[in-house]
Amino acid sequence: MTSKQRAYLKSLSMTMDPIFQIGKSSVTTELTAAIDEALAARELIKLSVLKNCADSPRVIGEVIAERTRSVLVQVIGRKIVLYREGKDDKKKILLPQ
Repeated sequence: MTSKQRAYLKSLSMTMDPIFQIGKSSVTTELTAAIDEALAARELIKLSVLKNCADSPRVIGEVIAERTRSVLVQVIGRKIVLYREGKDDKKKILLPQ
């Protein structure tokens, strides 16, 4: 992913609200499955890491990105943005070249 594409995704995520909150149980298989489904439906999602979670938001983002085969776009504070390109017939976001 190029820096131009990453910047475009960051700009799209600015207006989004987090659709998942990660708490003290951190990353579970159920959470990973739910995030995987959300990525298939939306392509770009934002997550929020609660203060009672002991793990670092960056580490959580990397783990989820690896498990869902997505791209970690950014981690700002306790917010994580993930992107996974949709299938050809279901693409919603067209990335700049």
